[in-house]
Amino acid sequence: MQQHLQAAGDDALDVGAATARFGASYIACEASYAVAQHAVLDAWTFAYANGERPDAVLIGCFGDPGLFALREVCGVPVAGLAEAAFMAASVHGRFAIVTGGERWQPMLQRLAQSLGHAAALAGIHTVAPSGAELAADPAGARTLLAQACSDAATRFDAQAVILAAPAGRHGGRHRGAGARSAHRQRDSRCLVGTRRGRLRPSVARSGRSRD
Repeated sequence: MQQHLQAAGDDALDVGAATARFGASYIACEASYAVAQHAVLDAWTFAYANGERPDAVLIGCFGDPGLFALREVCGVPVAGLAEAAFMAASVHGRFAIVTGGERWQPMLQRLAQSLGHAAALAGIHTVAPSGAELAADPAGARTLLAQACSDAATRFDAQAVILAAPAGRHGGRHRGAGARSAHRQRDSRCLVGTRRGRLRPSVARSGRSRD
């Protein structure tokens, strides 16, 4: 995700990543989501204590764990992948979400409500395999999710469909969502990313990346 965002930006956007120090390999339930919220705050605190001074933060996990708490404490703009996807999709009208794991349905409904997108959310279509299971079979996942997106558009009469599914492999580990977005700022850098194994909150800041 860090590489994608850097490639999408111009030379004034400096992108780096901060990795949470604990958490589930995949968020698949309320308990692992709660742990991820703590992990996001911990990663921010650790990064700040080590000299990071971001201009903005992107939480690189669809579901935006810790979004409201991080906005309260960090003092810079904070966005999440789900919020960005909701905003982009709602421009086209009512939208549907496709994701793996049935436990995500009420969690995403609650998030859409809290972000003010409940009216635009036409429905949520979950497929039986979890994020980890989808990631283990990329070819099968593509076929399954493509059909699920088509079904969701028809079933919910949606004008847009958000696919929240495991990302491709990056650097030997992977994780995250098929939907991603970033707000570009001149002369700023943003730290992003979720990959399999750990949640990575994103932090954007002025200056060059720390090695």
